[in-house]
Amino acid sequence: MERIVSLVALALFVLTLAGCNTMAGIGKDVKAGGQALETAAEKSKPK
Repeated sequence: MERIVSLVALALFVLTLAGCNTMAGIGKDVKAGGQALETAAEKSKPK
């Protein structure tokens, strides 16, 4: 029984780490998209 509890705890820990990495990746993608929009807006600004 202890082995099953340990395996379940380990599985939850691994899934938690995977979820954090996924959210970090999404945050980086959103940030890069925002910077690209800002750059495009600056280039198209009338002088």
